[in-house]
Amino acid sequence: MKVFKIGGNVVDCPEALESFCREFAAIEGPKVLVHGGGVVANQIQKALGQEPVKIAGRRVTDGETLKVVTMVYAGWCNKNITALLQREGCNAIGLSGCDANAICASRRAPLLIDGQEIDFGAVGDVDAASVNTDLFESLCSAGLTPVVCAINHDGKGNLLNTNADTIASSIAVALKAELVYCFEKNGVLMDRDDEDSVIRRMDPALFGELQKKGIIADGMIPKVQNAFKALREGASSVVIRNSANLAKDGGTRFVL
Repeated sequence: MKVFKIGGNVVDCPEALESFCREFAAIEGPKVLVHGGGVVANQIQKALGQEPVKIAGRRVTDGETLKVVTMVYAGWCNKNITALLQREGCNAIGLSGCDANAICASRRAPLLIDGQEIDFGAVGDVDAASVNTDLFESLCSAGLTPVVCAINHDGKGNLLNTNADTIASSIAVALKAELVYCFEKNGVLMDRDDEDSVIRRMDPALFGELQKKGIIADGMIPKVQNAFKALREGASSVVIRNSANLAKDGGTRFVL
């Protein structure tokens, strides 16, 4: 079993997304695709007069923001990707967490960040226990490929927004699968402007050093944290690579 995750920059680029879907569809065996859509969500928010708010790389989700991200993630992004995969012969099925109770999240309690208590709003936290493994295994056994967005529910009638990297990590752990994070860079970079500066092997000590120096920052921090968390909890392997090089053995591989 393999779990792939693509980010909003890929989702928002038609050429990159179509290329990714062709390569993804050609991969044999059971697989799950998790996608973001933050770039599109930011665009829609701004068009509606809302200003996206992120703290420590994670979106603050108030009531109006939740409506937008649900429309974008569970609507346009999810169905666009599913349609592209169907065109490539991959029998994809689009899901949010509330569909067939695929993933049930718990609302995040306020967090203390840099000495300040932050309430992220309608944001859901998930882990491997949140994942309906029977559902995913049944879908894959039936020849279907789940395409999962970042919208979940709490089982009490409330929708919640969850970091898509965390969803991918949780699914990979629950299914004891390989986890491949795909985005527009070649991996975790020593110099974000130099695609040849890929850090081939990342361990926790190196991550700590690079974070202190500001080399790993912003949205890359939760991505790396989720990679290590997935390894610690049972994912068979974790790598971050360019979505354009899906079939190649490149990128940043994580070790404990």
